Order: sequence, then C-alpha cells, then structure tokens
Amino acid sequence: MNKKGNSDVALEEIKNYWNEHIHDLKIARHPVGTEGFFKDLEQYRFEKLDYLPKVVDFSKYNNKNILEIGCGAGIDLKKFAEKGAKVTGVDLAEKSIELAKKNFAFDQLDGDLRVMNGERLEFEDDSFDVIYAHGVIQYTASDEKMIDEIFRVLKPGGEAIMMVYNRYSWLNLMSKLFKTELEHEDAPVLNKYSIWQMKKMLHKFPYVKIIPERFPVKTRLHQGLKANVFNDVFVPLFNIIPRSIVRPSGWHIMIFAYKGKV
Repeated sequence: MNKKGNSDVALEEIKNYWNEHIHDLKIARHPVGTEGFFKDLEQYRFEKLDYLPKVVDFSKYNNKNILEIGCGAGIDLKKFAEKGAKVTGVDLAEKSIELAKKNFAFDQLDGDLRVMNGERLEFEDDSFDVIYAHGVIQYTASDEKMIDEIFRVLKPGGEAIMMVYNRYSWLNLMSKLFKTELEHEDAPVLNKYSIWQMKKMLHKFPYVKIIPERFPVKTRLHQGLKANVFNDVFVPLFNIIPRSIVRPSGWHIMIFAYKGKV
C-alpha cells in the first residue's frame, strides 16, 4: 500500500496518528512512561531488529554531533548517547518527545529533544556530523523534502544513516499472500521503495551504500494459526537459505549516504 500526503493537512494527520500510536506499544508489559516500559520497548526492538547493532556501530560516534529525525521514544538515540555522542532528537509528535525526555531522564543522559517537522528542520546548513533516520522517511508527507533537509543540515564529509521499507521484500509478499496487515499499515502515509528508486532519490550524495536487512524472526506481536505457522515453519525454513541468495528481499533497506569522500 502506498499513500501520499502533500500538504500541511497531511502533516497534521501524521502528527495526530503518531501521537495516538506509540510504536511497539502492544508488546509493553509496563505502564506507558515508566522505566520498565522503556526497557520493554528496547528489548523488543533489538530482538526484532537483531541486525541493527551489527550494521550500525553505536560506539564509533563518540563526541560526534548526531541528529535523529523521527526519534520516537528515543530508543536508538539513547544508544548513541550512552556511547558518548552529542545527540539531538526531533519528532513531529509531541507525545514522542515527551516520552523520549522521560527515557533519557531515567538514565540521566543529555539530549536536545524537540518537536519539529523533519521536512523543515530548524537548523543551519552543515550542522551535524551524522543524521539518523531509521524508519521515518516512508511515513512522511514528502519524502523528497526530508531527504533534501538531511543533505542540507549534514556537514561536508558527514554520514546519513537511513532505513526505508523494501517494496520487493519477503515481508511485503507474505502480507499480500496471507492477507495480513503490516504494522502501521493504517498510517496516513506509508511508502515502500525499490533499491533503484532510493538510489535515484539520493542522487545528491556522492557515495551511497545500501544493505538490505531485516529477515524473518519469530513474532510476539501476532497470535493464532498464521502466527504459529510463521514462527514454527516459515522462519526456520527461510533462515536455512544462504543470505547471499535472499539478501535483496530484506524488508529494510539500510542506507549509508555520505556528503563527500568516505
């Protein structure tokens, strides 16, 4: 499903949606905003995205100025902060920033956390060493505007780390075959991309590296017969296949784009 937004009305709809739909809320066992709640979110996120710490070395950005666009509750941004990065997080949803501030406060971490539209960043040109936008471009009203803003506020020689959904992925195919909705498929905007399409959209960056990731892991989000078949049959069988064969079908297109020489 591809839905396009193209105005301030769309932005308002997106903000309202994410104020009401906290990411991964369904798996949390503790009340929203408690320390246990954030630990639940972190545990589930890095269980579901087991690849993430392998492709993003959070420890190598010590003393770097990092901006995360669409920081949500600050789960990933906190990883950068814990390793010594100077972090800024922005999100369109006020609820997300409220939660991110609580999350940082529990561990007494510093972070500049603000409500802000990622398509119109309130920062000067060439402000950040690293920009992180994992799973946000596909949900914004204008993906091209957001990519332009990422390029604008990134310092020369800086690195942008992004993730979008792969249109030609195993998960997209499974969703269509088994009539199972994807997470946040009801969002006001949800776009999926081909690798070729993303390379074209990132033409301003002199060097772009793309790594398809996110292969099947057992789900805790769904229940019933379909979930049992997925967990007990599909996941083990899929993961027997060598990654070199199935890699182009990864659900997440991880992008490492550089504003200058690598």
